[in-house]
Amino acid sequence: MTELMPWLGLSLLLLVGLGVVFTGIPAAVVLLAAACLGAVAGAISGTVPVQLLGALPERLINLLENDLLQAIPLYVLMGTLINRLPIADALYRCCLVFAPGPAAPVVSGIALGALLGPMNGSVGASVLALSRVAEPRLAASGISLPRRAAVITVASTLGVVVPPSLVLILLGDAMLNAHTIAVTATGRDDRVINTQDVFHGALVPAVLYLAACLIIGWWFNRRSKPGETAPLKTALQPTVQQAVLAIVTVSAILILLGGVATGYFYAVEAAAMGGFILLLAGFVSGRLPLPVLNEILREALALTGALFFLLVGATTLTLVLRILGTDQLVAGWIAAIPGGTLSATLIVLAGIALSALVLDAFEIIFVVVPIVVPPLLIRVADARWVAVLVLLALQASFINPLIGYAVMMTRTVLKQAIPFPALLRSLLPYLFAQAALLLAVLLVPQLTHVGEGADDRSRKPPAITNEELEKRFEQMLPPAEPPPLDVEPRR
Repeated sequence: MTELMPWLGLSLLLLVGLGVVFTGIPAAVVLLAAACLGAVAGAISGTVPVQLLGALPERLINLLENDLLQAIPLYVLMGTLINRLPIADALYRCCLVFAPGPAAPVVSGIALGALLGPMNGSVGASVLALSRVAEPRLAASGISLPRRAAVITVASTLGVVVPPSLVLILLGDAMLNAHTIAVTATGRDDRVINTQDVFHGALVPAVLYLAACLIIGWWFNRRSKPGETAPLKTALQPTVQQAVLAIVTVSAILILLGGVATGYFYAVEAAAMGGFILLLAGFVSGRLPLPVLNEILREALALTGALFFLLVGATTLTLVLRILGTDQLVAGWIAAIPGGTLSATLIVLAGIALSALVLDAFEIIFVVVPIVVPPLLIRVADARWVAVLVLLALQASFINPLIGYAVMMTRTVLKQAIPFPALLRSLLPYLFAQAALLLAVLLVPQLTHVGEGADDRSRKPPAITNEELEKRFEQMLPPAEPPPLDVEPRR
């Protein structure tokens, strides 16, 4: 019976995927139900001591004491404010002015996704924002429905890799935990990566993919009839107020992105500044009267509660999986993968990509990554490279034409029947670009280490000479007191 318990954990993971896809029950409820089922089955069989489940409260307390989780409500607030304030419309109008020729609406939609994606926090929120702002303008410019759906699908996933997004923040925390386990198990002198390292590693691949998407969007829509988009561009000329708002917004995004990338800001600080700037813009413009502000705060609290509920459910399930020994079973499989680090990485990435067909990015980060990434990092020392590959695999799965999460969200929001062959043809260029980028990062790991020094990869102290060591000891010693002066005694 004991040998079957790890397989029970795998069955629970399969049950979670089926429950999320076919029942419509919230994912957090499915995760908790699977965890309870596994705990009860283990306790009845006598193979799981009930006392081990007593570690759950302390595990949840340690989880919620993580300062990085403060970024979740801040990013959710930013996303709700963006959906209520006229920022997206102003950005789209300004991008349309600078975009070239007939492809201007498509290029503007992709650029808007890159600007709003990191602040929206999730793929679903980006789909909603783009379908509200960009899709009607794309339709008015004569872009066909499959191409409109492809643009919204691809643009909504740019926030997965463009820092400082919520997905990167949460994956950075998960990678920190996974890398700590791997370094402890192997005794390597690697410096444990953090969220900042994931930001830096994803920056160059994100720029490459964004450039590829903009080029593809321009190239495949450049042959529209002359003058077809001229009336649209004339009708959507931004006002002075909208131009000022767009300039301020882009400047704030670039300052926050640059501050996070260079290490001047932490993720939570950047999210707090972004939320404050949006609130200030809403108050100054008069777009946030008290009833609207109350509604925004209620929505932000509800979404934050849903994310934390999901986090609690995932943490409970991962504890049960560890008690059942599923993590050891998976670790044994990964350790037995033939070949070198590349083959092991490819197989684990394939598993994560398959999970992304039925699970959201947050569910994968909370449930799948803690199980499969630690044993992979035991074999593969480059944690920064692995983190970026996980991000790219997630993004590629989200735009899978069959059941990719972003594709399904787009088709649901647009509420129109989109022929699959036409949608596939529209998505293929972006899929090829994604595959080429993934292959490039696989074969050239240095793309994730641009700007990283050699000292950043090791926790070994730098070599120091004996003379330098003596000098530093002397600097640490207190200064010697001068001898007391001889004073004549009074007569």
